[in-house]
Amino acid sequence: MSGKIRVSAVSYLNTKPLLYGLLRNPIAAQLDLQLDIPSVCAEKLRTGQADLSLAPVAIIPELDHPHIISDYCIGTEGTVKTVCIYSVRPLHEVKRLLLDYQSRTSVALVKLLLRDFWELNPELVPAQRGFEQQIDKDTAALIIGDRTMGLDLQYPYVYDLGEAWLQHTGLPFVFAAWVSNRPLPEKFIRQFNQALKEGLEHIPELIYLLPEQPGFDLKAYFTENISYHLNAGKKKAMSLFLRHLNPEGPAPIFAYPKNQKRLSSVSMQE
Repeated sequence: MSGKIRVSAVSYLNTKPLLYGLLRNPIAAQLDLQLDIPSVCAEKLRTGQADLSLAPVAIIPELDHPHIISDYCIGTEGTVKTVCIYSVRPLHEVKRLLLDYQSRTSVALVKLLLRDFWELNPELVPAQRGFEQQIDKDTAALIIGDRTMGLDLQYPYVYDLGEAWLQHTGLPFVFAAWVSNRPLPEKFIRQFNQALKEGLEHIPELIYLLPEQPGFDLKAYFTENISYHLNAGKKKAMSLFLRHLNPEGPAPIFAYPKNQKRLSSVSMQE
């Protein structure tokens, strides 16, 4: 492969430790890095505008040859804090639910939870910019990312999707993974993973460099709410979620270098 590898990464706060590792590592010289909202990350990967993306896992069934090239992800093992439904009434009293336009995986997840866990059927409305101001007595909103900071203090009812998924399945959840739509060089994958690892090891240093978020505990967010390791539990959860989305879809290939432990494709029968 010649030239730089085009990378589309999520621009949210939860990605900062991973980006910190990439940008302080020599691998940065090999990357054409762009920061996008999750739905754009997905679209760039699907259309070939990116070689590699920190992509919403909901995009995987739409890819011809999905390869997960890293053992790091954006996941949670319970309360994720920044992927929530906000409401002034209990969810069973809500008539309309606005769906965040920046999301793919979270929208798919909330539909699954409404159907299989909460057993509710509000009108689902694809939202537009500024929808956060439209919450009222009949209308709740799914909001993701940095815009959620402080909203838990404004609304009496907050439904955390990571927590709800755990209650429903007993499993963690993966919102985004490093996905390519074609094989990448093993040397690059090895260097890329090492850079991500270094970024996570330097979270205490990174916190000093980031602006303070009043009322928001950055250390707890990076170390307790967000879980970055794509471990066996998260692979099982991803398998279950993808099976719900598309039972006949392709299983992603876990493309690790030969001198690392190679993981088999996610089993859609787990």
